[in-house]
Amino acid sequence: MIQDNFEKRHIGSREADIDKMLKVIGADSLDQLIDEIIPADIRLPKPLNLEKGMSEYEFLNQMRNLAKKNRVFKSYIGQGYYNTIVPSVILRNVFENPGWYTSYTPYQAEISQGRLEALLNFQTLISDLTGMPLANSSLLDEGTAAAEAMLMFYHTRPRAKVKAGANVFMVSEDLFTQSIDVLKTRAASNNIELVITGRDTFDFNENVFGCIMQYPDQKGEIINLTPHVTNAKEAGIPVAVAADLMSLALLTPPGEWGADVVLGNSQRFGVPMGFGGPHAAYFATTETYKRQMPGRIIGVSKDTNGNTALRMALQTREQHIKREKATSNICTAQALLAIMSGFYAVYHGKDGIKAIAAEIHSLTVDLANNLEKYGYSQENKFFFDTLYVKIPEDVHVNFVREKALEAGINFRYFENNHIGISIDETTSRKDVKAIIELLATVADKKMEAVGFADAEKNTAQNIPSNLVRNSGYLEHPVFNSYHSETEMMRYLKKLENKDIGLNRSMIPLGSCTMKLNAATEMIPISWPEFTDIHPFVPQNQALGYHEIIEEMESMLAEITGFSAVTFQPNSGAAGEYTGLMIIRQHFIAKGEPHRNICLIPASAHGTNPASAIMAGMKVVVVKTDSNGNVDIDDLRSKAEEHKD
Repeated sequence: MIQDNFEKRHIGSREADIDKMLKVIGADSLDQLIDEIIPADIRLPKPLNLEKGMSEYEFLNQMRNLAKKNRVFKSYIGQGYYNTIVPSVILRNVFENPGWYTSYTPYQAEISQGRLEALLNFQTLISDLTGMPLANSSLLDEGTAAAEAMLMFYHTRPRAKVKAGANVFMVSEDLFTQSIDVLKTRAASNNIELVITGRDTFDFNENVFGCIMQYPDQKGEIINLTPHVTNAKEAGIPVAVAADLMSLALLTPPGEWGADVVLGNSQRFGVPMGFGGPHAAYFATTETYKRQMPGRIIGVSKDTNGNTALRMALQTREQHIKREKATSNICTAQALLAIMSGFYAVYHGKDGIKAIAAEIHSLTVDLANNLEKYGYSQENKFFFDTLYVKIPEDVHVNFVREKALEAGINFRYFENNHIGISIDETTSRKDVKAIIELLATVADKKMEAVGFADAEKNTAQNIPSNLVRNSGYLEHPVFNSYHSETEMMRYLKKLENKDIGLNRSMIPLGSCTMKLNAATEMIPISWPEFTDIHPFVPQNQALGYHEIIEEMESMLAEITGFSAVTFQPNSGAAGEYTGLMIIRQHFIAKGEPHRNICLIPASAHGTNPASAIMAGMKVVVVKTDSNGNVDIDDLRSKAEEHKD
């Protein structure tokens, strides 16, 4: 008989402990306590219809069965998501270590010096690679980072632009599709008009307040964006660039050709795809925007003894202080994943990162050169890791898809008989040969010998000479000191020992976020059946994921009493924003767009009012007492005042 269930192992209070606590507060039983503190009219009338909990052993067996339902193909889909290698020293000592994954947001710098240094490493990585003076740590994903850039430009418009009502944001049609979708949603609630067009047709008129472009673009082409940036600057328009972080090891960074914001995903720096997340987005900008930029900024300061110490800087921008006047609703923002990406750079160092980028580019060049033999036309004049390939006239893209799936390969497919192929850190020469063999067979051509060049010879073969990176990066000692596993392990332990997490004691702060995932729950997270699934794979390759999502949706719907649940938001603040957007759209659909007042208690979490503002609402604060309880009379009064 299996006895080790989660309840027994992970709810700390035993029966004897509960009895002691009840005696202290003067209650005879839990039932009596509930009767006294929870009004009968808000209690559930019947028990929840949920399956009985399982043991840890049963859970792992269940997860193995679900993992088998996911089919791990070789995915060359790209679009911001790539396979990567998580260094084992980071996997074991950070990702699977409760000393790192249970510690809370570093509001209390005294017990957070380890995490603060790790996050400062991340900021330094981003600042160096983007060529920007300032970076945060971090944001939720690339799409929301793009939206944050748009809103930052909007809220910092010059007075003349504000007076003229400038509300147009120019978006390159070659931005990643998912980023464009997020921009559309965020723009709609802020009275911003998106103009999505080719970057060469950007019209920087008096109604435009900002623009965004992709580098390299979503088809993988490297375009010299300097003329576009120059045109924008001459018109007084700030520019955001969404950039592939790994490519910046070889490409001239946007900061060197005038970008005002550089943003993107740090996922390919040692964080698995995981069917789309979580990953830490990055956001870098100039000193001009330091008091308006979203997210946490880690700064170097002094402690009371005059020693160098780290702390969260410029916090007056943030929701926990500024509330409805905050620059963003961002709260916790994938800090663990940002820490992992920072450590990935620490472990590999400048030479290692450049070598990884060079190998990716070299294999992409080799693939492009070999495909020409079989009637394929690679249409990106310049590229880093992604090919935009025209299929031979007598072959249909659906036939390529069919044969690729039979071979266990995912490409990106376009309606115009083109495919996209993105190479990554995990791609080997054997993988490239398999791609060539597949496409030769599809074209009904005999496979020829495959030639490969040394990565050093191919380092910048298909990069424009004026965009080859010449500036340095990752020159700080932290990126040049810990390249053996032993050195890295000791560095990670040194930082961990400066922090307090649940592996040491209770955490002295309340939190709306996860505190402790059981060790058993963490085990499946690193299985390749879960880590190596691209978010855009066909549904039948992710049946295990879909089953988990559907089961979780069913359980949460039962618990909350709602009919449906969405897991699209990837943070509590994003969930608030989603809910408020649904409410806002409800009234718009009813023909009542004027109903835009959101009543929020003064004691509510700072993300609440910040999210309401982002959703296009106006915040009216409801009074609370010294214990945070809502003043019911004030609530009634303000509800009555704003009912129409």
